[in-house]
Amino acid sequence: MAKKQKRQVRSTAVKPAAPAAPAASAVGVEARPARRAPVTSTFEFNPDYTPVIKDLKRIGILAGSFLAVLVVLSFILN
Repeated sequence: MAKKQKRQVRSTAVKPAAPAAPAASAVGVEARPARRAPVTSTFEFNPDYTPVIKDLKRIGILAGSFLAVLVVLSFILN
């Protein structure tokens, strides 16, 4: 039997920002840290459940019709 291989998981940790540079003049200008873009994932999970919904509707219709047939048969056969 072959050995199982482990996959390496990539780290998606955000690197810390570089420290802000000191103000050029000391006239009261505050040093602001550089703004970073918001972290967004490159892969967005957006599944399409259209076939699943169609199958569930079909199952519901079949189950309802079978139940109705059983109820009708219970009245007829008694």
